[in-house]
Amino acid sequence: MIRTNEIGAPPGLLKRAAMFDVQKIRQDFPILNQKVHGRPLIYLDNAATSQKPQAVIDTITRYYLEQNANIHRGVHYLSEWATRAYEESRLKAQRFLNATDAREIIFVRGATEAINLVAHSYGLKYITAGDEILISAIEHHSNIVPWQMLCQTTGAILRVAPMNDQGELLLDEYERLLGPRTKLVSLVHVSNALGSLNPIKAMVAMARRWNARVMVDGAQAAPHLAIDVQELDCDFYTFSGHKVFGPTGIGVLYGKREWLEQMPPYQGGGDMIISVSFEKTEYNHLPFKFEAGTPHIAGAIGLGAALDYVNQIGLDTIARYEHDLLAYATEAVAAIPGLRLIGTAREKAGVLGFVLDGVHAHDIGTVLDHAGIAIRAGHHCAMPVMKRLGVPATARASLAFYNTKEEIDALVQGIYKVKEMFD
Repeated sequence: MIRTNEIGAPPGLLKRAAMFDVQKIRQDFPILNQKVHGRPLIYLDNAATSQKPQAVIDTITRYYLEQNANIHRGVHYLSEWATRAYEESRLKAQRFLNATDAREIIFVRGATEAINLVAHSYGLKYITAGDEILISAIEHHSNIVPWQMLCQTTGAILRVAPMNDQGELLLDEYERLLGPRTKLVSLVHVSNALGSLNPIKAMVAMARRWNARVMVDGAQAAPHLAIDVQELDCDFYTFSGHKVFGPTGIGVLYGKREWLEQMPPYQGGGDMIISVSFEKTEYNHLPFKFEAGTPHIAGAIGLGAALDYVNQIGLDTIARYEHDLLAYATEAVAAIPGLRLIGTAREKAGVLGFVLDGVHAHDIGTVLDHAGIAIRAGHHCAMPVMKRLGVPATARASLAFYNTKEEIDALVQGIYKVKEMFD
Protein backbone atom coordinates (compact mmCIF):
# COMPACT_ATOMS: atom_id res chain seq x y z
CA MET A 1 0.00 0.00 0.00
CA ILE A 2 1.03 3.63 -0.38
CA ARG A 3 2.65 5.03 2.72
CA THR A 4 1.40 8.59 2.88
CA ASN A 5 4.70 9.98 4.06
CA GLU A 6 6.19 8.95 0.69
CA ILE A 7 3.79 11.03 -1.38
CA GLY A 8 4.33 14.39 0.17
CA ALA A 9 1.56 14.46 2.77
CA PRO A 10 2.05 17.55 4.92
CA PRO A 11 1.42 17.93 8.65
CA GLY A 12 -2.28 18.15 9.43
CA LEU A 13 -3.19 15.38 7.02
CA LEU A 14 -5.13 13.40 9.59
CA LYS A 15 -7.29 16.40 10.43
CA ARG A 16 -8.03 17.15 6.77
CA ALA A 17 -8.74 13.52 5.93
CA ALA A 18 -11.18 13.29 8.82
CA MET A 19 -13.17 16.06 7.13
CA PHE A 20 -13.44 14.17 3.84
CA ASP A 21 -17.10 13.49 3.00
CA VAL A 22 -17.29 11.01 0.15
CA GLN A 23 -21.07 11.31 -0.18
CA LYS A 24 -20.76 15.05 -0.64
CA ILE A 25 -18.00 14.49 -3.20
CA ARG A 26 -20.20 12.06 -5.12
CA GLN A 27 -22.84 14.74 -5.54
CA ASP A 28 -20.35 16.65 -7.69
CA PHE A 29 -20.31 13.83 -10.28
CA PRO A 30 -23.69 13.64 -12.04
CA ILE A 31 -22.88 10.47 -13.97
CA LEU A 32 -22.71 8.51 -10.72
CA ASN A 33 -26.45 9.03 -10.19
CA GLN A 34 -27.54 6.93 -13.16
CA LYS A 35 -28.49 3.28 -13.43
CA VAL A 36 -26.94 0.66 -15.70
CA HIS A 37 -29.00 -2.44 -16.55
CA GLY A 38 -31.44 -1.27 -13.91
CA ARG A 39 -28.78 -1.18 -11.19
CA PRO A 40 -27.03 1.83 -9.64
CA LEU A 41 -23.79 2.53 -11.46
CA ILE A 42 -20.65 1.50 -9.60
CA TYR A 43 -17.76 2.93 -11.59
CA LEU A 44 -14.48 1.13 -10.95
CA ASP A 45 -12.68 1.80 -14.23
CA ASN A 46 -10.87 4.97 -13.23
CA ALA A 47 -7.47 3.86 -14.50
CA ALA A 48 -8.95 3.88 -18.01
CA THR A 49 -10.65 7.24 -17.57
CA SER A 50 -12.12 9.12 -14.64
CA GLN A 51 -15.51 10.75 -14.34
CA LYS A 52 -15.94 14.52 -14.50
CA PRO A 53 -17.27 16.80 -11.77
CA GLN A 54 -20.03 19.26 -12.56
CA ALA A 55 -17.55 22.12 -12.25
CA VAL A 56 -15.56 20.78 -15.21
CA ILE A 57 -18.68 20.09 -17.27
CA ASP A 58 -19.98 23.60 -16.58
CA THR A 59 -16.66 25.18 -17.49
CA ILE A 60 -16.54 23.44 -20.86
CA THR A 61 -20.21 24.14 -21.56
CA ARG A 62 -19.82 27.82 -20.68
CA TYR A 63 -16.83 28.09 -23.02
CA TYR A 64 -18.81 26.78 -25.99
CA LEU A 65 -21.97 28.69 -25.09
CA GLU A 66 -20.44 32.07 -24.32
CA GLN A 67 -16.71 32.27 -24.99
CA ASN A 68 -15.81 30.14 -28.00
CA ALA A 69 -13.03 31.67 -30.13
CA ASN A 70 -9.56 30.86 -31.37
CA ILE A 71 -6.61 31.94 -29.29
CA HIS A 72 -3.39 33.97 -29.50
CA ARG A 73 -4.11 35.80 -32.76
CA GLY A 74 -7.43 37.56 -32.25
CA VAL A 75 -7.86 41.09 -30.97
CA HIS A 76 -11.58 40.82 -30.27
CA TYR A 77 -13.09 40.20 -26.85
CA LEU A 78 -13.86 36.48 -27.20
CA SER A 79 -10.41 35.65 -28.53
CA GLU A 80 -8.73 37.60 -25.78
CA TRP A 81 -10.90 35.89 -23.16
CA ALA A 82 -10.20 32.41 -24.57
CA THR A 83 -6.47 33.14 -24.76
CA ARG A 84 -6.39 34.30 -21.17
CA ALA A 85 -8.32 31.23 -19.93
CA TYR A 86 -6.10 28.88 -21.96
CA GLU A 87 -2.89 30.39 -20.60
CA GLU A 88 -4.28 30.45 -17.05
CA SER A 89 -4.70 26.69 -17.36
CA ARG A 90 -1.04 26.45 -18.28
CA LEU A 91 -0.20 28.25 -15.05
CA LYS A 92 -2.44 25.84 -13.13
CA ALA A 93 -0.60 22.89 -14.66
CA GLN A 94 2.72 24.50 -13.74
CA ARG A 95 1.62 24.79 -10.12
CA PHE A 96 0.15 21.28 -10.15
CA LEU A 97 3.56 19.85 -11.07
CA ASN A 98 5.59 22.54 -9.28
CA ALA A 99 7.47 23.35 -12.47
CA THR A 100 9.76 26.37 -12.29
CA ASP A 101 8.37 28.13 -15.37
CA ALA A 102 5.06 28.07 -17.29
CA ARG A 103 7.11 27.82 -20.49
CA GLU A 104 8.03 24.29 -19.38
CA ILE A 105 4.38 23.22 -19.76
CA ILE A 106 3.38 21.95 -23.21
CA PHE A 107 -0.25 21.08 -23.96
CA VAL A 108 -0.61 17.80 -25.83
CA ARG A 109 -3.44 15.35 -26.53
CA GLY A 110 -2.37 13.13 -23.66
CA ALA A 111 0.52 11.17 -22.18
CA THR A 112 0.87 9.07 -25.32
CA GLU A 113 1.49 12.08 -27.51
CA ALA A 114 3.87 13.53 -24.91
CA ILE A 115 6.04 10.41 -24.93
CA ASN A 116 6.03 10.36 -28.72
CA LEU A 117 6.99 14.03 -28.76
CA VAL A 118 10.01 13.40 -26.54
CA ALA A 119 10.99 10.29 -28.51
CA HIS A 120 10.77 12.14 -31.81
CA SER A 121 12.12 15.55 -30.84
CA TYR A 122 14.66 14.80 -28.12
CA GLY A 123 15.36 11.26 -29.27
CA LEU A 124 16.10 11.95 -32.93
CA LYS A 125 18.42 14.79 -31.98
CA TYR A 126 20.37 13.20 -29.13
CA ILE A 127 20.10 9.39 -29.49
CA THR A 128 22.45 7.64 -31.91
CA ALA A 129 23.47 4.11 -32.84
CA GLY A 130 24.79 2.11 -29.90
CA ASP A 131 23.16 4.36 -27.28
CA GLU A 132 20.90 2.66 -24.77
CA ILE A 133 17.36 3.53 -23.71
CA LEU A 134 16.21 1.97 -20.45
CA ILE A 135 12.56 1.29 -19.63
CA SER A 136 10.93 -1.12 -17.18
CA ALA A 137 8.98 -4.36 -17.37
CA ILE A 138 5.77 -2.76 -16.07
CA GLU A 139 5.30 -0.14 -18.77
CA HIS A 140 2.14 0.67 -20.70
CA HIS A 141 2.50 0.13 -24.43
CA SER A 142 2.71 3.91 -24.84
CA ASN A 143 6.02 3.85 -23.01
CA ILE A 144 7.37 0.92 -25.00
CA VAL A 145 6.43 1.34 -28.66
CA PRO A 146 7.75 4.91 -29.19
CA TRP A 147 11.16 3.84 -27.90
CA GLN A 148 11.16 0.74 -30.07
CA MET A 149 10.43 2.96 -33.06
CA LEU A 150 13.25 5.30 -32.06
CA CYS A 151 15.65 2.38 -31.73
CA GLN A 152 14.67 1.09 -35.15
CA THR A 153 15.34 4.51 -36.64
CA THR A 154 18.60 5.32 -34.84
CA GLY A 155 20.19 1.96 -34.10
CA ALA A 156 19.93 2.52 -30.36
CA ILE A 157 19.38 -0.43 -28.00
CA LEU A 158 16.34 -0.86 -25.75
CA ARG A 159 17.00 -2.28 -22.28
CA VAL A 160 14.30 -3.44 -19.87
CA ALA A 161 14.58 -3.44 -16.07
CA PRO A 162 12.87 -6.60 -14.71
CA MET A 163 10.25 -6.97 -12.00
CA ASN A 164 9.46 -9.60 -9.39
CA ASP A 165 6.32 -11.71 -9.04
CA GLN A 166 4.65 -9.00 -6.94
CA GLY A 167 4.99 -6.43 -9.72
CA GLU A 168 7.84 -4.47 -8.12
CA LEU A 169 10.83 -3.35 -10.12
CA LEU A 170 14.11 -4.94 -9.09
CA LEU A 171 16.11 -1.84 -8.24
CA ASP A 172 19.42 -3.67 -8.10
CA GLU A 173 18.84 -4.91 -11.65
CA TYR A 174 17.69 -1.48 -12.77
CA GLU A 175 20.85 0.07 -11.37
CA ARG A 176 22.99 -2.64 -12.97
CA LEU A 177 21.51 -1.85 -16.40
CA LEU A 178 22.51 1.80 -16.14
CA GLY A 179 25.87 2.69 -17.61
CA PRO A 180 27.85 5.02 -19.84
CA ARG A 181 25.76 4.09 -22.87
CA THR A 182 22.47 4.90 -21.13
CA LYS A 183 21.28 8.14 -22.71
CA LEU A 184 17.63 8.11 -21.72
CA VAL A 185 15.48 6.38 -19.09
CA SER A 186 11.68 6.32 -19.38
CA LEU A 187 9.68 5.03 -16.45
CA VAL A 188 6.09 4.78 -15.36
CA HIS A 189 5.33 6.43 -12.01
CA VAL A 190 2.36 4.17 -11.21
CA SER A 191 1.58 1.03 -13.22
CA ASN A 192 -1.81 1.08 -14.92
CA ALA A 193 -2.06 -2.72 -14.84
CA LEU A 194 -0.72 -3.43 -11.35
CA GLY A 195 -0.91 -0.18 -9.40
CA SER A 196 2.76 -0.52 -8.44
CA LEU A 197 4.28 2.77 -7.29
CA ASN A 198 7.86 3.20 -8.43
CA PRO A 199 10.41 5.04 -6.26
CA ILE A 200 10.93 7.58 -9.01
CA LYS A 201 13.05 10.01 -7.05
CA ALA A 202 15.59 7.32 -6.21
CA MET A 203 15.53 5.96 -9.76
CA VAL A 204 16.14 9.40 -11.24
CA ALA A 205 19.08 9.87 -8.88
CA MET A 206 20.57 6.55 -10.06
CA ALA A 207 20.23 7.62 -13.69
CA ARG A 208 21.83 10.99 -12.92
CA ARG A 209 25.07 9.25 -11.94
CA TRP A 210 25.42 8.32 -15.60
CA ASN A 211 24.19 11.68 -16.89
CA ALA A 212 21.12 10.06 -18.44
CA ARG A 213 17.95 12.02 -19.16
CA VAL A 214 14.74 10.75 -17.48
CA MET A 215 11.18 10.75 -18.78
CA VAL A 216 8.34 9.86 -16.36
CA ASP A 217 4.89 8.65 -17.42
CA GLY A 218 2.64 10.06 -14.71
CA ALA A 219 -0.73 9.26 -16.28
CA GLN A 220 -1.73 7.00 -13.39
CA ALA A 221 0.05 9.00 -10.69
CA ALA A 222 -1.50 12.41 -11.24
CA PRO A 223 -4.98 11.50 -9.95
CA HIS A 224 -3.65 9.90 -6.77
CA LEU A 225 -0.61 11.71 -5.39
CA ALA A 226 1.15 15.05 -5.24
CA ILE A 227 3.84 15.51 -7.90
CA ASP A 228 6.83 17.81 -7.62
CA VAL A 229 9.00 17.67 -10.71
CA GLN A 230 11.66 19.81 -9.08
CA GLU A 231 11.97 17.38 -6.20
CA LEU A 232 11.96 14.38 -8.54
CA ASP A 233 14.53 16.11 -10.77
CA CYS A 234 13.19 14.37 -13.87
CA ASP A 235 13.77 15.94 -17.27
CA PHE A 236 10.29 15.22 -18.60
CA TYR A 237 6.98 14.35 -16.94
CA THR A 238 3.57 13.80 -18.48
CA PHE A 239 -0.03 13.18 -17.48
CA SER A 240 -3.39 12.95 -19.26
CA GLY A 241 -6.31 15.21 -18.44
CA HIS A 242 -8.99 12.56 -18.73
CA LYS A 243 -7.48 10.50 -15.92
CA VAL A 244 -7.39 13.44 -13.53
CA PHE A 245 -11.12 14.26 -13.82
CA GLY A 246 -10.68 16.52 -16.84
CA PRO A 247 -11.63 16.23 -20.53
CA THR A 248 -10.33 13.73 -23.03
CA GLY A 249 -7.93 14.83 -25.74
CA ILE A 250 -5.81 17.07 -23.52
CA GLY A 251 -2.68 16.41 -21.51
CA VAL A 252 0.49 18.01 -20.26
CA LEU A 253 4.15 17.49 -21.01
CA TYR A 254 6.58 19.07 -18.60
CA GLY A 255 10.12 19.44 -19.82
CA LYS A 256 13.12 21.18 -18.33
CA ARG A 257 13.54 24.39 -20.22
CA GLU A 258 17.19 23.68 -21.07
CA TRP A 259 16.09 20.67 -23.12
CA LEU A 260 12.91 22.12 -24.61
CA GLU A 261 14.88 25.10 -25.90
CA GLN A 262 17.27 22.80 -27.79
CA MET A 263 14.70 20.32 -29.09
CA PRO A 264 13.29 20.84 -32.61
CA PRO A 265 9.54 21.18 -33.09
CA TYR A 266 7.48 18.03 -33.16
CA GLN A 267 5.00 19.32 -35.76
CA GLY A 268 4.91 22.26 -38.17
CA GLY A 269 2.05 24.67 -38.79
CA GLY A 270 0.40 27.73 -37.39
CA ASP A 271 1.23 29.30 -34.04
CA MET A 272 4.54 27.43 -33.68
CA ILE A 273 6.28 30.02 -35.85
CA ILE A 274 7.44 33.62 -35.63
CA SER A 275 7.89 34.13 -39.36
CA VAL A 276 7.52 32.03 -42.49
CA SER A 277 8.87 32.52 -46.01
CA PHE A 278 9.45 30.05 -48.80
CA GLU A 279 13.13 30.25 -48.01
CA LYS A 280 13.13 29.95 -44.20
CA THR A 281 10.93 29.56 -41.14
CA GLU A 282 11.75 30.96 -37.72
CA TYR A 283 10.21 28.91 -34.94
CA ASN A 284 8.29 30.39 -32.03
CA HIS A 285 9.47 30.59 -28.44
CA LEU A 286 8.49 28.14 -25.72
CA PRO A 287 5.97 26.75 -25.16
CA PHE A 288 4.35 27.59 -28.50
CA LYS A 289 7.12 25.93 -30.51
CA PHE A 290 5.52 22.58 -29.64
CA GLU A 291 1.87 23.55 -30.05
CA ALA A 292 1.23 23.65 -33.79
CA GLY A 293 -2.23 24.54 -35.05
CA THR A 294 -5.42 25.26 -33.16
CA PRO A 295 -5.16 23.39 -29.87
CA HIS A 296 -7.88 21.74 -27.81
CA ILE A 297 -8.86 25.06 -26.25
CA ALA A 298 -11.94 23.81 -24.44
CA GLY A 299 -9.96 20.81 -23.22
CA ALA A 300 -7.19 22.94 -21.76
CA ILE A 301 -9.68 25.22 -20.03
CA GLY A 302 -11.57 22.18 -18.74
CA LEU A 303 -8.32 20.67 -17.49
CA GLY A 304 -7.67 23.85 -15.56
CA ALA A 305 -11.06 23.47 -13.89
CA ALA A 306 -10.27 19.84 -13.05
CA LEU A 307 -6.97 20.80 -11.43
CA ASP A 308 -8.78 23.47 -9.44
CA TYR A 309 -11.26 20.86 -8.26
CA VAL A 310 -8.58 18.36 -7.21
CA ASN A 311 -6.57 21.04 -5.45
CA GLN A 312 -9.65 22.19 -3.57
CA ILE A 313 -10.05 18.71 -2.09
CA GLY A 314 -6.31 18.31 -1.58
CA LEU A 315 -4.13 15.57 -2.98
CA ASP A 316 -2.97 14.69 0.52
CA THR A 317 -6.60 14.09 1.53
CA ILE A 318 -7.28 12.13 -1.65
CA ALA A 319 -4.21 9.94 -1.09
CA ARG A 320 -5.17 9.02 2.45
CA TYR A 321 -8.77 8.21 1.59
CA GLU A 322 -7.76 6.08 -1.40
CA HIS A 323 -5.05 4.35 0.63
CA ASP A 324 -7.66 3.21 3.14
CA LEU A 325 -10.13 2.24 0.41
CA LEU A 326 -7.53 0.19 -1.47
CA ALA A 327 -6.53 -1.59 1.73
CA TYR A 328 -10.19 -2.40 2.43
CA ALA A 329 -10.73 -3.63 -1.13
CA THR A 330 -7.56 -5.71 -1.18
CA GLU A 331 -8.49 -7.53 2.02
CA ALA A 332 -12.10 -8.10 0.92
CA VAL A 333 -11.29 -9.38 -2.56
CA ALA A 334 -8.33 -11.51 -1.47
CA ALA A 335 -10.64 -13.47 0.84
CA ILE A 336 -12.69 -14.79 -2.11
CA PRO A 337 -11.89 -18.49 -2.74
CA GLY A 338 -10.29 -19.12 -6.11
CA LEU A 339 -9.34 -15.49 -6.63
CA ARG A 340 -5.72 -14.45 -7.07
CA LEU A 341 -4.53 -10.88 -6.91
CA ILE A 342 -2.22 -9.80 -9.72
CA GLY A 343 0.05 -7.02 -8.56
CA THR A 344 0.80 -7.14 -4.86
CA ALA A 345 3.54 -4.54 -4.57
CA ARG A 346 4.10 -3.10 -1.13
CA GLU A 347 3.61 0.41 -2.51
CA LYS A 348 0.49 0.77 -4.63
CA ALA A 349 -2.03 3.30 -5.83
CA GLY A 350 -5.60 2.83 -6.94
CA VAL A 351 -5.51 -0.49 -8.84
CA LEU A 352 -6.80 -3.94 -7.91
CA GLY A 353 -6.08 -6.58 -10.56
CA PHE A 354 -7.17 -10.20 -10.19
CA VAL A 355 -7.95 -13.50 -11.90
CA LEU A 356 -10.57 -16.05 -10.93
CA ASP A 357 -10.08 -19.80 -11.31
CA GLY A 358 -11.84 -21.14 -14.40
CA VAL A 359 -13.27 -17.80 -15.51
CA HIS A 360 -11.93 -15.54 -18.24
CA ALA A 361 -11.47 -11.90 -17.30
CA HIS A 362 -13.89 -10.79 -20.02
CA ASP A 363 -16.60 -13.01 -18.55
CA ILE A 364 -15.99 -11.47 -15.14
CA GLY A 365 -16.35 -8.01 -16.64
CA THR A 366 -19.53 -8.92 -18.50
CA VAL A 367 -21.29 -10.42 -15.48
CA LEU A 368 -20.30 -7.48 -13.29
CA ASP A 369 -21.53 -5.05 -15.94
CA HIS A 370 -25.01 -6.56 -15.72
CA ALA A 371 -24.85 -5.84 -12.00
CA GLY A 372 -24.08 -2.19 -12.77
CA ILE A 373 -20.38 -2.54 -11.91
CA ALA A 374 -17.91 -1.12 -14.42
CA ILE A 375 -14.42 -2.65 -14.36
CA ARG A 376 -11.82 -3.27 -17.07
CA ALA A 377 -10.90 -6.71 -18.43
CA GLY A 378 -7.98 -7.56 -20.70
CA HIS A 379 -4.26 -6.93 -20.98
CA HIS A 380 -4.63 -3.20 -20.19
CA CYS A 381 -2.16 -2.20 -22.91
CA ALA A 382 0.49 -4.01 -20.90
CA MET A 383 1.04 -7.29 -22.74
CA PRO A 384 4.60 -7.78 -21.45
CA VAL A 385 3.30 -7.51 -17.89
CA MET A 386 0.69 -10.20 -18.54
CA LYS A 387 3.28 -12.46 -20.18
CA ARG A 388 5.73 -12.01 -17.29
CA LEU A 389 3.07 -12.94 -14.72
CA GLY A 390 1.74 -15.84 -16.77
CA VAL A 391 -1.81 -14.65 -17.29
CA PRO A 392 -3.57 -13.82 -20.58
CA ALA A 393 -5.62 -11.03 -18.99
CA THR A 394 -6.84 -9.71 -15.68
CA ALA A 395 -9.96 -8.13 -14.30
CA ARG A 396 -9.07 -4.69 -12.99
CA ALA A 397 -11.01 -2.58 -10.52
CA SER A 398 -9.45 0.87 -10.25
CA LEU A 399 -10.38 3.44 -7.66
CA ALA A 400 -11.01 7.14 -7.33
CA PHE A 401 -11.85 9.30 -4.34
CA TYR A 402 -15.59 9.13 -5.15
CA ASN A 403 -15.69 5.35 -4.66
CA THR A 404 -16.94 3.90 -1.39
CA LYS A 405 -16.59 0.84 0.81
CA GLU A 406 -20.20 0.00 -0.02
CA GLU A 407 -19.23 -0.17 -3.68
CA ILE A 408 -16.37 -2.50 -2.80
CA ASP A 409 -18.86 -4.70 -0.93
CA ALA A 410 -21.02 -4.77 -4.05
CA LEU A 411 -17.96 -5.73 -6.13
CA VAL A 412 -17.28 -8.65 -3.80
CA GLN A 413 -20.90 -9.78 -4.04
CA GLY A 414 -20.68 -9.50 -7.81
CA ILE A 415 -17.56 -11.68 -7.94
CA TYR A 416 -19.34 -14.32 -5.85
CA LYS A 417 -22.16 -14.16 -8.41
CA VAL A 418 -19.60 -14.81 -11.15
CA LYS A 419 -18.32 -17.85 -9.23
CA GLU A 420 -21.83 -19.24 -8.88
CA MET A 421 -22.47 -18.89 -12.61
CA PHE A 422 -19.25 -20.68 -13.65
CA ASP A 423 -18.91 -23.33 -10.94
